[in-house]
Amino acid sequence: MFRTLFAKLAMSLMLLLAGIGLLYILLSTSITRHYQQEFVQSLNSDLAANLVTGRNLLRDGVLDQDALKETFHHYMMVNPDIEIYLLDGNGRILSYSAEPGLVKREHVDLSPVQNFLSGGEFPLLGDDPRNYERSKVFSATRFSLNDGSPAYLYVVLRGQEYERIEQLFQNNFLFQLSAAALLASLIVGLLFGLILFRLLTRRLNRLTGLMQRFGESDFIEPIRWPGDTRRRDEIESLGDSFNNMAERIQEQLEKLKKQDSQRRELVANVSHDLRTPLAALHGYIETLQLKADAFDAETRSSYLQTALQHSTRLTRLVDELFELAKLDATDAPLQTEPFAAAELAQDIIQKFQLQAEQKGVQLKLDVGDSLPFVEGDIALIERVLVNLISNALQHTPEGGTITVSLRQEDSGVRIQVEDTGSGIPEKDLGKVFERFYRGDNGARSGEHAGLGLAIARHIVRLHGGVIGVSSEVGQGARFAFSLHNSPPDA
Repeated sequence: MFRTLFAKLAMSLMLLLAGIGLLYILLSTSITRHYQQEFVQSLNSDLAANLVTGRNLLRDGVLDQDALKETFHHYMMVNPDIEIYLLDGNGRILSYSAEPGLVKREHVDLSPVQNFLSGGEFPLLGDDPRNYERSKVFSATRFSLNDGSPAYLYVVLRGQEYERIEQLFQNNFLFQLSAAALLASLIVGLLFGLILFRLLTRRLNRLTGLMQRFGESDFIEPIRWPGDTRRRDEIESLGDSFNNMAERIQEQLEKLKKQDSQRRELVANVSHDLRTPLAALHGYIETLQLKADAFDAETRSSYLQTALQHSTRLTRLVDELFELAKLDATDAPLQTEPFAAAELAQDIIQKFQLQAEQKGVQLKLDVGDSLPFVEGDIALIERVLVNLISNALQHTPEGGTITVSLRQEDSGVRIQVEDTGSGIPEKDLGKVFERFYRGDNGARSGEHAGLGLAIARHIVRLHGGVIGVSSEVGQGARFAFSLHNSPPDA
């Protein structure tokens, strides 16, 4: 019943208003009672003294017992609101204006009486002789008895009869006041409170509905919280958070879809590239097995050499797959250290020199002056250069040239591998780094669409850089990336 935020707010408001109403009634009742006591005591402060003098209770300085009895009897009949008591000097009750059995106390505390006679601040409450637990406002005066001992006339201003009638009306009044105050508070407070809560929760309900629709659409529908620039409250902040979350979820879903598509494409390409050398290897070995006696030594050697090439190609492809998978791991650490990029490039070119000569390709190194040390993982940077030079050798015809150049930049060293091969069509430049990418026109197609360039791009990214390519068909291709300078204290 109270599961919604609106219902909980409404119930909380009702309880709050009821508590405030009850507190108001208690405070107003206490203040009213205090005011009435002060008013009655101030109005009748001289009543006891007037009774002594006005009713002639003292005759020639001596207490007139007959006048006292007559006064008691008179006020019992005429004004039952007051109760009159005669006290001795110790506060013991000597006589009173009441029916027998009504007076419970035998003594009255004289401290409030002394405070009254000395002009204490009203209201002053004294003992009620008819009740051990209550205190009431009073009027008092001091005089002497027949034997000269001190005595007090103690007048309770709001006696038992008055209190009974007052309580009857008061109960009825307080009930009506309580009911009226609570009812009015609840009606007015609830009316405005519910309107306010409805205005506040309406926007929250709209946001909840948007979230539910977004979930029901499997996070595909582009649902957004419209927002209101005039209101920058918590609901708007929640709406902004929902928008950010929805965008992030959809970006992640798109990324997952793209990764799934790439995974399917990768599996298909891997299957194709693995199947081709495997089938060729199997075919040559099977042919040798079936016709070994029919082949001469030269033919058998040629078949074995071809099978070995396919085996080498297969091994290289598997190694590249494992290497790329290792680089894809988020926890793959970089063993960075300062090194001379020119020396590394020189060593790699020497490794490819024989292969280049066999193919009739000239391999050159062009190093700028005073190159600084760079920071990086030497083994991985070597792998980048090996892949780029190997790719260039694969696509550079006989008589061509491959140039590895190094130049200093503001924040590091720029390394470029340029060939005079077949070049890359402009529409394919943005795709050459994709895994198993194959060009449509086969301008730079080789034995297989390997992973060398994809591995190179991944390694450069791990070093915080970007590898770029520029080319024109028939004019060769240029691959370049930069390495940061080594820190001065390295």
